[in-house]
Amino acid sequence: MARMALPPYAGSDHQIRLLQGAQELFPALIAEIDGARSDVQFETYIFDVTGDGAEVARALERAAQRGVHVHLVVDGVGTGQVAEPWASRLADAGAQLQVYSPLGRLGLLLPQRWRRLHRKLCVVDGGVLFCGGINVLGDHEDPNWGRLAAPRLDFAVRVEGTLVDFGSVIMERLWLRMLAVHDVRHRHLTQALADWRAAQALHHRPRRGANGGRGMRAALLLRDNLRFRTRIERSYRRAIAQAREEIIIANAYFIPGGKLRRALILAAQRGVRVQLLVQGRYEYFMQYHAARPVYGALLAAGVQIHEYASSFLHAKVAVIDAHGARPWATVGSSNLDPLSLLLAREANVMVRDAGFAQQLRTRLVAAIAQGSGALDPCTYASRPWRERLLDRVAWAVMRAALWVTGKNY
Repeated sequence: MARMALPPYAGSDHQIRLLQGAQELFPALIAEIDGARSDVQFETYIFDVTGDGAEVARALERAAQRGVHVHLVVDGVGTGQVAEPWASRLADAGAQLQVYSPLGRLGLLLPQRWRRLHRKLCVVDGGVLFCGGINVLGDHEDPNWGRLAAPRLDFAVRVEGTLVDFGSVIMERLWLRMLAVHDVRHRHLTQALADWRAAQALHHRPRRGANGGRGMRAALLLRDNLRFRTRIERSYRRAIAQAREEIIIANAYFIPGGKLRRALILAAQRGVRVQLLVQGRYEYFMQYHAARPVYGALLAAGVQIHEYASSFLHAKVAVIDAHGARPWATVGSSNLDPLSLLLAREANVMVRDAGFAQQLRTRLVAAIAQGSGALDPCTYASRPWRERLLDRVAWAVMRAALWVTGKNY
């Protein structure tokens, strides 16, 4: 069997802690921000300060007030403008804020506006990185559905080691490029050129961690529209192709393309136990209905599909062969759908460590057993005609939208 090579920007010196939900992430994140001495780099899709997220905002405010350089980037769709009084409070404290791709007058009518900043990253003092699917949003809060009876299922990781510096560099590069775009719009061309050159001059500086290289093997995988267009999807496909025992994928918006579907079907056909944990509650029309047309072929191949119903599923994680010789796991922001895999900026941490993989597997197995129901192939095949019609309409709309962007999925 060919040896699975780690992608670039990887190392074997990492200490990685799995965090489930905001209830575990926020205290760890706030503790690091409160201990920051030089800088905090923060990117998120949603920055909601109406509930538990306000505690994160307060930590950023405290850091800025004591002289720490705080750079906060939020997405123009997920957040838009940070709500008052927090926008003013953060600015008054000295924190700097940028909005990625504001919608403007025509909003999402322009296909170029479909490219969003969906990754959730934070680097503190260049030494600790947080990455995952968790927004600055409380576990029981939802912008569209209000207070949730049960916590949202989601994961993140806290990382120390080689990949942290790479994360810091790519975040600083985006920050400078956004400044350059802002300067061009305001006709500050000299400053825009300086910002752009500064962004281009940034380079990853590999360095051995404090533990002398002993730790977990891990890599930071990115998806953007320049250098890293397919890295996350290729990592999934490669790991699935080499699976020997078990594949567990938990993904909120699961609409895999043809290559990824075939990889899962082939894995199931060669005897690998494939389990998918997908969204079981209606959240958005497109994500809910466009996913269902792909289930038939997967179920026919023996793939087990479990629909999570305890609350909203927001996880974007997977674990493969956790008890095997070559365990693989990933935690990040990337859904397995066209938006994440073709248009959005995403970030996942890939881990090759038995202890980590087994811990993630334990949590996913519990979620499958306690919070979901298995999708029966016969029930799926006999679902009402109205549901099948809505599924096909959503699938057709998604394909048409991809055609507009010039993408093939």
